[in-house]
Amino acid sequence: MDLTGWRTFLSVCRLGSLSAAAVELGYTQSAISRQVAALEREIGVVLVERRPRGVVPTAAGETFAQHARVVVTAADRAVRVAQEAAAGRRLLRHPDRAVRVAQEAAAGRRLLTVGATPSAAAGLVPTALRDLDAAWSLTVALTPDLEEQVATGALDLAVVTDAPPGLAADDRLVRDRLGDDAMRVVVAADHPAAALRRAPRRVPRRARLADFADATWVEDNDGSAALLRSAAAKAGFAPRIDLAAADLAGKTALVAAGHAVALVPGLLVPALRRDVVAVPVADAPTRGIYATVAAGAGPDGPAPALLERLRTALAAAPGTPSSG
Repeated sequence: MDLTGWRTFLSVCRLGSLSAAAVELGYTQSAISRQVAALEREIGVVLVERRPRGVVPTAAGETFAQHARVVVTAADRAVRVAQEAAAGRRLLRHPDRAVRVAQEAAAGRRLLTVGATPSAAAGLVPTALRDLDAAWSLTVALTPDLEEQVATGALDLAVVTDAPPGLAADDRLVRDRLGDDAMRVVVAADHPAAALRRAPRRVPRRARLADFADATWVEDNDGSAALLRSAAAKAGFAPRIDLAAADLAGKTALVAAGHAVALVPGLLVPALRRDVVAVPVADAPTRGIYATVAAGAGPDGPAPALLERLRTALAAAPGTPSSG
């Protein structure tokens, strides 16, 4: 199976632009357009819609992208694992960590290798690691890659989420649910909904997703967009995701300038820029937060202590349901 068209399509969806995807992938814009068109012919459905301000996936394209990302990630991982196995180096992708592991072992200490998704690494995991009586390293990556690293022994523990496309069944792993993370709607500081966030506690009014039914939304990843579409459908509207950003910085920049509103994980609230406001929403979707370890991992070492610290830190995090 040739995955070139799949990768191109995912880049177009993520960047929201044929020209931007061409620059990133090193093709001409016409080549990008031909690859997407060929993929549409192969599948038999229209995957993208061209608009004056860029390209957005159709409903079918959004669904295909969720599964395509899993396929492409798994294919890349299969190639890397095969190459590392052939070279006899399981830590080939992480030479710096391998050096640190050796240095700590020589000093009579065991290095705790920890992984976290970007949102968990923004505050939750660093807080849990504070004053931990152990040497540690931190790797930031997406959930599928983190769990593969745990399964192959490159990481002792990873903090991941069950955001779409969800957590794949894997007998090599054991997952401990730490708690839930409620998404927030981020708006510009002068947006009417920002006043709800700053209102006195005696004001009973709390925002709901339907309050943003007429808003323009910006998204930077397929998982967040899938959560938004699902929650909005329950609230009785279809969100207009007319803008796309490459990352959180671009996403919040568009929000701060008043071009859109956005859905972000509650765990990211402490790391947001000062000119946006994270509004708690009564019917916002939530994500499960998990600590993943390898099946058969014993209770020895600093990992169990970190697990309890993570659970405590999540309960106190400003973006979680329990903390309000």
